[in-house]
Amino acid sequence: MTPLSNKHILLGVTGSIACYKSADLASKLRQYGADVDVILTHAATKFVSPLTFQSVTARRAYTDDDLWGDAGHVLHIGLAETADLMVVAPATANTIAKLARGQADNLLTVAALAMRNVVLIAPAMDGGMWAHPATQQNIKTLETWGIKIAGPVSGHLASGQLGVGRMVEPDELLGIIRKELSAGGPLGGIKVVVTAGGTQEPIDPVRVITNRSSGKQGFALAQAALDLGADVVLISAPVSLPTPPGAQRVDVRSSGEMLAAVETAVKDADVLVMAAAVADFRPADVAAQKIKKDAGMPEIQLEAAPDILAAVSKEKGKSNSLRIAVGFAAESQNLIENAQAKLSKKNLDLIVANDISAEDAGFEADRNRVTLLFADGRIDALLLQQKSSVAERVMQEIAHLLGIAQN
Repeated sequence: MTPLSNKHILLGVTGSIACYKSADLASKLRQYGADVDVILTHAATKFVSPLTFQSVTARRAYTDDDLWGDAGHVLHIGLAETADLMVVAPATANTIAKLARGQADNLLTVAALAMRNVVLIAPAMDGGMWAHPATQQNIKTLETWGIKIAGPVSGHLASGQLGVGRMVEPDELLGIIRKELSAGGPLGGIKVVVTAGGTQEPIDPVRVITNRSSGKQGFALAQAALDLGADVVLISAPVSLPTPPGAQRVDVRSSGEMLAAVETAVKDADVLVMAAAVADFRPADVAAQKIKKDAGMPEIQLEAAPDILAAVSKEKGKSNSLRIAVGFAAESQNLIENAQAKLSKKNLDLIVANDISAEDAGFEADRNRVTLLFADGRIDALLLQQKSSVAERVMQEIAHLLGIAQN
């Protein structure tokens, strides 16, 4: 279940080459459980047909001809009143100008005027058109009315030039829609700090000691917290993953940097979820210059890296607002025994244990098989599932530990 499940999304498509992205967005919205009604302007049909959207949404796609049909006088009202959110993507300069002036001369703009829930627009146009004072003034007008603006972004434009004007990518737009629909969720007003990825401990200016963590589980946890309406700070070691829209991302490299970032973030946080694979050891001395192999085999002395979870969780309820601390235990043997010891030693409310020797789960994989161990002695083994599903379950348990009821 996501904020999109069983929601009704009204997608307006205007005349831009970026229409092809809208078909992808419509498909993704449906895959996440939303019902999607599409309205195409006359210009949009020059780029893509209604049949394309009907194929990916399994619902009728509407054009301006439908405004003048037998039910034309109520169609736009019905579409607007049943929509939880309307997104106009792509939104051309012309449609933006119409919306900013309350002009309603086609089915899309009439429906937008009738909307009472969130309206989100994703501009797409040439850089000069976006920068024009008229467009900028229209955007400011829409923002003062509470209409949300996503993008545009910089990149290669249809004109062949480089500049700001590209429509945001469907995945990012999907995340923004999720964030808008999660407002007022069960974790509304709760600040959650999530750590992700594997830290890098420098040996010299070139080499590091690290691990195989991809950060996928931590990023999924951040998204799951956002889906429940939480304010999320995502502290990430180096990974090549997009930031979930709505999360405040803090990039770090070493365990020392992560400790400092976590200590700052938890000062006013309610929940800490330490999903990062933090190094247990680091070089005691970091070489100032690259170690040359012709100098012979180097000897690297190691020292203990900071135990972030132990340092922070022991202060839980004392010097900060932290109420819940959750850890992860990646083990290759004695999974339950080692996880239970860590749960007790580090004053945790919940620990998520996974066997890293499994070939089909864990590090670098998209799925995970974990066991949840609680401070009250409960143990719950989860079957192999997507990391997003594991994240949803963990955040549901956190909500329960906070005493927050969920729908």
